[in-house]
Amino acid sequence: MSSENRQVSVRQLKVKKCNTKCRLIVFAMLAICLVAVAVFADRLCPYDPYAQDLSLSYQAPSAAHLMGTDAYGRDMFSRVIVGARASILSTLALVCIITLVGTAVGTISGFIGGKVDAIVMRISDFFLAFPGLVFALAVAALLGGGILNAIIALAVISWPKYARVARSQTLSLKVSSFVQAAVLAGDNPPQIIFRHILPNIFGPILVTAMLDIGTMTMELAGLSFLGLGAQPPIAEWGSMMSSGRSMLQTYPWVVLSPGIAIFISVVIFNLLGDTVRDYLDPK
Repeated sequence: MSSENRQVSVRQLKVKKCNTKCRLIVFAMLAICLVAVAVFADRLCPYDPYAQDLSLSYQAPSAAHLMGTDAYGRDMFSRVIVGARASILSTLALVCIITLVGTAVGTISGFIGGKVDAIVMRISDFFLAFPGLVFALAVAALLGGGILNAIIALAVISWPKYARVARSQTLSLKVSSFVQAAVLAGDNPPQIIFRHILPNIFGPILVTAMLDIGTMTMELAGLSFLGLGAQPPIAEWGSMMSSGRSMLQTYPWVVLSPGIAIFISVVIFNLLGDTVRDYLDPK
């Protein structure tokens, strides 16, 4: 390749990196805005999301009620906003749990190897053999309804993905020259894991977690829709869709309002995950 072609290639990579960085900032800001809405939901609601007024039942969207009202006259816009707390914050908590558990299990398994690694991988194979949402439905039904039980049910089935990513990265890193040098220098296993393994597998784990937020949002909403997640009168997007599904043809805004919120959240987090992946691996 000529020097001129190399310069063009370098320039193209710089432009691509700059564009990716700009997109990352935009989508990160949008995701932060969603989280801020969830955290400060009570202050952002124009009406009390739990106040009932039957005289306002099934009001169509208007200037007074941007997303209309439900069967009990509750403002749908306020309920969608406060529903972000149960939906988004629960999803983030779930992703944090499965990321930490899966990464810890996979890293230790890959580093120790031998029978421990074989046993852990067979356990993960067992969980991965089942359709994720179906298994989560069974666990949630066994535990009973509630957002906490829904999180536990999804965590039980979702950690193996992270364990496999962490294990594969650990297996390749533990034979690398800098890890071998740390072993010869007398570092104990915890020191090697925290100083040399975890910092180098952070990127793939982060990308996996970011791409999983949208999926977990939909699966938590799915459990709530089926009555195995958040229970009324708690405002949660999946539960709100379930409560209004019988009125879809006559009062569609009751179902569409939380549905749109789920769609926007999933799109933003998926775009953020894709951009993080592109930024960490520009090739």
